[in-house]
Amino acid sequence: MHFAVLTQEPNNYTSTRLREEGEARGHTVDMIDTLHCYMDIATANPTVRYHGAELPHYDAIIPRIGASITFYGTAVVRQFEMMGTFPVNESVAISRSRDKLRSLQLMSRKGVGMPKTGFAHAPDNTRDLVRKVGGVPVVIKLLEGTQGVGVVLAETWKSAESVIDAFSGLKTNILVQEFIKEAEGSDIRCLVIDGKVVAAMKRTAADGDFRSNLHRGGTSEVVRITKEERATAVKAAKVMGLNVCGVDLLRSSRGPLVMEVNSSPGLQGIEGATGKNLAAAIYEFIEQRARPHATGTRGKG
Repeated sequence: MHFAVLTQEPNNYTSTRLREEGEARGHTVDMIDTLHCYMDIATANPTVRYHGAELPHYDAIIPRIGASITFYGTAVVRQFEMMGTFPVNESVAISRSRDKLRSLQLMSRKGVGMPKTGFAHAPDNTRDLVRKVGGVPVVIKLLEGTQGVGVVLAETWKSAESVIDAFSGLKTNILVQEFIKEAEGSDIRCLVIDGKVVAAMKRTAADGDFRSNLHRGGTSEVVRITKEERATAVKAAKVMGLNVCGVDLLRSSRGPLVMEVNSSPGLQGIEGATGKNLAAAIYEFIEQRARPHATGTRGKG
């Protein structure tokens, strides 16, 4: 079969593993820079062009769309969907998961456990906003932040007001979430493929930090998850409509809480922690499911 990985980082760990594993299974795998794709959308025969030539027909694409290029990246994925190419994750699902507010609203509607969350742009009453999510300490996030950037823990009322006022001055949207103290600076990343949790790791924040992102010096280790945690991760992936994703959970006194659903999960940390060949698991899913026009949206929406 002929596959394409849409990525701006063809030489990073995840892209390299996807290329190597695909080729080891007898497939042809092309690395395509998403931003260098351009599209013919004005004809009855939609195409994607790259470096002056039309791209070949692919049996499937594996979107590795960075958060900073979500709009253009999902447009490229949508174009492939219109051409009948099978996407590992559909454009609508990627867009849904990247919009933090939309994803939280969808999960709330479906009864998925989450931290208490407020959303604001320029709140008239900062204390009321913080009070509604349980008071201080409180986590304040830029809506567009990724990998722990734009995330602040405010431990006092004064610091919470100062941070919210500062973010409001940037004319940006913010999320205010309760701080789950009992998580003790750790979260659980569950890798969900085709409705099953195939691997899980516990990530712990570096000393002096509360963010467990591995990019920020956090550490990882294999972890055994509960039935409730497994069910929560699977449900969150289903609500987002994602076939392959990372679901980040916090262990709280009231059960597992979903912090985020990542539509382009990295493989390095979780393969290293678990010792599992997760690139192979992704290809097993593609080999079983890839069919022309086998998408729910078919390029719509």
